[in-house]
Amino acid sequence: MNTFKYDICEALELDYGKTIQEASTVELYDAVSKAMMKAVAADWRKPYEGKQACYFSAEFLIGRLIYNNLLNLGLLDQLAELFNENGIELSIFEDIEDPALGNGGLGRLAACFLDSAATHNIPLNGYGIRYKYGLFKQYFENGFQRETADDWQRFGDPWSIRRESEKVLVEFKNQQVYAVPYDMPVIGYGGKRINTLRLWQAEPVNGFDFQLFNEQKYDRAVRERDEAEAISSVLYPNDDTDKGKRLRLKQQYFFSSASLQDILRQYKQKHGNDFAAFPEEYAIQLNDTHPVVSIAELVRLLAEEGVPFGRALKIARQTFAYTNHTIMAEALEKWDVRLFKSVIPQVYRYVVMIDKALQKELDGKGIQGEAQAPYRIIDGGMIHMARMAIFATHSTNGVAKIHTEILKNTALNEWYRLYPERFNNKTNGITQRRWLALCNQELSGFITGKIGSGWITDLTKLKGLEAFQEDAEFLRQFAEIKQMKKQELAAYVEKHDGVRLDPNFLFDIQAKRLHEYKRQLLNAFSILDIYFGLKDGRIKDFYPTVFLFGAKAAPGYFRAKGVIKYINEIAKLVNQDEETKDRLQVLFVANYNVSYAEKLVPAADVSEQISTAGTEASGTGNMKFMLNGAVTLGTYDGANVEIVEQAGKENNYIFGARVEELGQIEAVYDPKMVYEAYPRIRRVVDTLVDGTFSDGGTGMFQELYDSLLKGASWHKPDNYYLLLDFLPYCDAKLQANADYRDDRMGFTRKCLINTANAGKFSSDRTILEYAKEIWQVGE
Repeated sequence: MNTFKYDICEALELDYGKTIQEASTVELYDAVSKAMMKAVAADWRKPYEGKQACYFSAEFLIGRLIYNNLLNLGLLDQLAELFNENGIELSIFEDIEDPALGNGGLGRLAACFLDSAATHNIPLNGYGIRYKYGLFKQYFENGFQRETADDWQRFGDPWSIRRESEKVLVEFKNQQVYAVPYDMPVIGYGGKRINTLRLWQAEPVNGFDFQLFNEQKYDRAVRERDEAEAISSVLYPNDDTDKGKRLRLKQQYFFSSASLQDILRQYKQKHGNDFAAFPEEYAIQLNDTHPVVSIAELVRLLAEEGVPFGRALKIARQTFAYTNHTIMAEALEKWDVRLFKSVIPQVYRYVVMIDKALQKELDGKGIQGEAQAPYRIIDGGMIHMARMAIFATHSTNGVAKIHTEILKNTALNEWYRLYPERFNNKTNGITQRRWLALCNQELSGFITGKIGSGWITDLTKLKGLEAFQEDAEFLRQFAEIKQMKKQELAAYVEKHDGVRLDPNFLFDIQAKRLHEYKRQLLNAFSILDIYFGLKDGRIKDFYPTVFLFGAKAAPGYFRAKGVIKYINEIAKLVNQDEETKDRLQVLFVANYNVSYAEKLVPAADVSEQISTAGTEASGTGNMKFMLNGAVTLGTYDGANVEIVEQAGKENNYIFGARVEELGQIEAVYDPKMVYEAYPRIRRVVDTLVDGTFSDGGTGMFQELYDSLLKGASWHKPDNYYLLLDFLPYCDAKLQANADYRDDRMGFTRKCLINTANAGKFSSDRTILEYAKEIWQVGE
């Protein structure tokens, strides 16, 4: 028996006193994970000489690790062999929890970057929070989203090693906590390089007051423990009160301070108290504004080491780089000064000093008085984190070509004029190892059989598939694999959601975070329009389609929850109608996560990427669907623009107003006029309020209706132009349906050309650009 198989059996024997046939799923998972940890231990311990990059992120949506690590270590076949010999299915671990330590694209991007860096021998370590509970588990009750705690550690966590000796103290105004690091290995493909994801867990300095307990004051005896543990309990706690906002700020400062203390400790071991070489040893990337408090914290920590303020700020600038993920002003993070001072007053002092340094720099550039207002970090009683990020770093990047241009031309134009050399684009990417090699083994095996396996580490090699676009037998096999993945998804959905899908239907999928700008409501409206069109005979020859949604709405996001309820009401109507149920099916899958995405992505024929032009920074779901041979039904937004550049407009379905058009009509757009002018639009919008559907007396549907036609105090009516784009969207959707129905071979060719041109969208390319152009690390 080889070493890996032997180590699995030995772990089962030592820990559980069981053979492989006797072990439960959880015991097997634990033993296989431990055997892999043993396999990487020696390489993981090797010290690294040279400059290192650090990725600070509030989210790491790593998904289930076991299969990814088996693939990257080349052990997948060995495990399959061992399990086969013992009558065990390799898919058995699908019942093990995902570590859902992220909310969506931001956290998944961070996970892809770590995978790509390790694969391409780039020294990049991740730093974040070890949340006790993942995002949340979602289930539906009468069509409403309900949340329950996602206890991802309930089966243990064999992938993390607690480093007790490296814990650090983090101080708030009225509280001190320990940040205890847990390290996970990040294994590159081929196992050549192993980086680290270090996640911090908050723990009390004194967890239990024996005296108070003896006095029977039980709550007070454990209060310090509870208040410490709250910091790393949940990702993005509800922050609609001051108490919630304080907890969020604590989280951000907690992992930023802990990570910086850790990095400084390592630096001092090598260089003592001379910090001149710090930017030559470390590059730190701030993933969005959540870790931007790190800038002021590093300046503070350096000042405590005796570094003068001016030099400390210069070191911070040379060390930090900032990734912007949004162009929406309301999403650019700001903190109330009073609240900030009530949590971390010691850091506020340095924010003031940084703001004064900015003021001095602006004066020197001839920007004075009122003209300084759009730049000031402290302005109107608020601390503007994005402004601090741009001023006190050496690089600000957007995450798609169109996004970066919008940042430069409008959203951050005043900053771009000030520091044009700091702005750059790094179009997001995804790791093809998880999002093709692992989640679609049939397609990846087929591709490797035709063009070799080089694409696994160089995705541009997929271009070789274009040679087969006129090969009828190749296209037939390509379509056959898609059909197989649809059957697999149908089986998974039946097991997971208790709903039977017909795999012979066209699969149209929108799977992403639920937000108004992503326009799941527009998709819902179009489905109703098709339903009415089928009922009244306007739409003929419609190819049977299942519309699938996967998304979670933030617990406090009332409007997003209204959209979920509305889609579930549409599903009930459509799926139970004898006249339409053989042509139309709608399902909102429950508890969408990375593992569910791994099933949905390979099965999609049509990928819905329909955000309002100019709102989606990039998107990465669009790339996953493209890679797996789906056509994009989408707007000119985010990375869709580049997808169409790569694969051709004729191989996708693009609709809707573009950024420049929206800019021209913004001031005069009146959705009420559109609503009045088009009966089809009026008919679907009215279903929100005419009694077609019930929202259980919550007022959710009326609120959605009002948001479209009346607006609200914080936004104008139809803020995201659903009604403007509605008819062009329906036309594009029906065109895709007709092409699928009338020319299946032609449709399959479009899918193939998308796969063949997905090379640009590998996170390998993105991370190599970061390493070379921003961090100056690696080979």
